[in-house]
Amino acid sequence: MNDYDGLVVLVTGGASGIGAAVVRLVHSRGATVAVLDRDVTDADGVALSFACDVTDSAGVDVAVAAVAEQLGRIDVVVSNAGIGAQGDVAANDDAEWARVLDVNVVGMARVVRAALPHLRRSPHAAVVLTSSVLAVIGAPNRALYSATKGAVLALGLAMAADHVGEGIRVNVVLPGTADTPWIGRLLETADDPEAALTQLRDRQPLGRLVSPDEVANAIAYLGSPLSGSTTGTVLTVDGGFTGLRLPR
Repeated sequence: MNDYDGLVVLVTGGASGIGAAVVRLVHSRGATVAVLDRDVTDADGVALSFACDVTDSAGVDVAVAAVAEQLGRIDVVVSNAGIGAQGDVAANDDAEWARVLDVNVVGMARVVRAALPHLRRSPHAAVVLTSSVLAVIGAPNRALYSATKGAVLALGLAMAADHVGEGIRVNVVLPGTADTPWIGRLLETADDPEAALTQLRDRQPLGRLVSPDEVANAIAYLGSPLSGSTTGTVLTVDGGFTGLRLPR
């Protein structure tokens, strides 16, 4: 496929996990790609990489401006950077609530805000936000994380309404439990990592974790000019976790 030919795609959190899978996929389909990440050491060499912390408003503005200046345009923004949090509503103090909200929600808004002037000039402007299935289902010990991902879902739908008249499409992806470095670090903290991994797999109707490449395919679909009539859409990629209730 060459549906991304001539387009510039900006991916936050693009040095690992789902973001890195997006970089590889859209580049293979013709895009010129820029990565914004706190640590770009492992960023794919096919992308122009910028070290950027999405909690730093001035830094985001500088990085996005540099992408536009060096690559000439920005057509698609994949706002994917995020961090995790564990515990019930009492488990995290105010500072941790502020930190995770700043990265997962305000950070996405900062990046899209900085890119808007460039998106308005693109004939194929699109934004894709990475949320989570925990935006729409309740899971134990994920109060803070779920709150941020629910906010990302609401943010995406609001932006879709605000900017549809400008020709900017905005959509949201809800991944299920994906085989990413963050899940790896989470398993390392478990008393029995192998048992914890088995439990995660068993709750998936497909019997396995979602792969980063599968989420990347959904993101690439929503960002592609071939999806020009798709906006305000929420696409779930979770192995059937939210929609299926199978007999045990």
